[in-house]
Amino acid sequence: MQMPVTDPATGLEIGSVAVAQSDDVARAVDAASQAFATWSRVPVVERARLMLRYADALERRHGEIARSVSRENGKTIADARAEARRGIEAVEFACGMPSLMMGDALSDVARGVDSMSVRYPLGVCIGITPFNFPSMIPLWMFPIAIAAGNTFVLKPSPQTPLTAELLAQVAREAKFPDGVLNVVHGGVDTVNALIDHPRVAAVSFVGSSSVAKLVHERAVQARKRVQALGGAKNYLIVMPDGVKQSSVDAIVSSAFGGAGQRCLAGSVVVAVGNAGERLVPMLVEAARGLRLGCGLDANTDMGPVISHEAIARIDGYVERGQKSGATLALAPDPAARDAKGSFLAPVIFDRVDPGSELAREEIFGPVLAVVRVSTLEEAIDLANASRYGNASSIFTSDGGSARTFSNRIEVGMVGVNIGVAAPMSFFPFGGVKDSIFGDLRCHGKDGVAFYTQQRVIVSRWP
Repeated sequence: MQMPVTDPATGLEIGSVAVAQSDDVARAVDAASQAFATWSRVPVVERARLMLRYADALERRHGEIARSVSRENGKTIADARAEARRGIEAVEFACGMPSLMMGDALSDVARGVDSMSVRYPLGVCIGITPFNFPSMIPLWMFPIAIAAGNTFVLKPSPQTPLTAELLAQVAREAKFPDGVLNVVHGGVDTVNALIDHPRVAAVSFVGSSSVAKLVHERAVQARKRVQALGGAKNYLIVMPDGVKQSSVDAIVSSAFGGAGQRCLAGSVVVAVGNAGERLVPMLVEAARGLRLGCGLDANTDMGPVISHEAIARIDGYVERGQKSGATLALAPDPAARDAKGSFLAPVIFDRVDPGSELAREEIFGPVLAVVRVSTLEEAIDLANASRYGNASSIFTSDGGSARTFSNRIEVGMVGVNIGVAAPMSFFPFGGVKDSIFGDLRCHGKDGVAFYTQQRVIVSRWP
């Protein structure tokens, strides 16, 4: 069965992929398992050379990858280029695997006894990726896994599968051996078949917290290693001395970049003291000036959300927000609606109740909530009360405030005067609390640790 793929800016079909049946999943895992027997014995330096070729090939196709992302996801071409760049950086990180996989050694740990630890690959790994970063998140996963000696089966989002096919095509052109990288498509049934397959050793997932929890539970029951990154509600704390145009630009980019469909989107601004009086009008003015349109148009500031179903869900939050008593500082613009495309204009609520769903639930759309508090301590307590703990940022000119915030905030990624605290690929990416299930994050040293197993060798020679 073919699954159509539509452009969210036009509603037009731009391609299709075949939905994997149970036997297709089995064939993909079997191919990866057979390839592992050979690939795992290839010297790590040779595996790194393959990644160097792949990084070079992706670099040459950078513009094509960005256009593919923009077409099927809807994000602006500038945003798509940045996404593709971050993905290539993850491949470049994987090129360092000869150093990253190094173990430890200690001679004479006891009389006549030496000990060393080595890292070795796990086997067949699978990746289940979301619609909002069709190139970057797959590249967070399979290059590191493959460079470490594993083989991989990628299951991209049904809403944005074409970019994954392009990444696989480039891999073939870079001479990836048969079976080392495989791509299958589908929904829940495909995911479950992959997790349940007895030859799958590890599961990587990025998506909503509710699904991340289900994936984690199923994978653990199947005795798989699992990292499952979930959703977020990211708080941006603005001190009175942080109300600047640069802060406003960073907040608007964080809240409305990618139409708010990012796990690092700053969806709640916590205005401290009198910051809100000056900040909210500046945010409204900046958000009102964003130009909506097709992401491939260089003049577009914000593209569509992923689907009309997403519009209906986001509209529900906005309608309930209006009934909650919050002030609608920037109302939804009905002129932005398009019968074919799935466009939503930015929405800003002010004086939001900290306990309301506007301040607590992941809306995953272009809706920004502003909460007002009196002190930094109150702002930190408010953010820490969230069940999520992905990222949080502070905007301030005071080093003491920044230090207090960085030390006390309960998240995995902290920003200081930065709207999106996204680590580079050589640092780990991930949160705490309901933003992650499992104890190892994506890329960086955590990624290497996740895709490898340690073996300790103790030897005595006469």
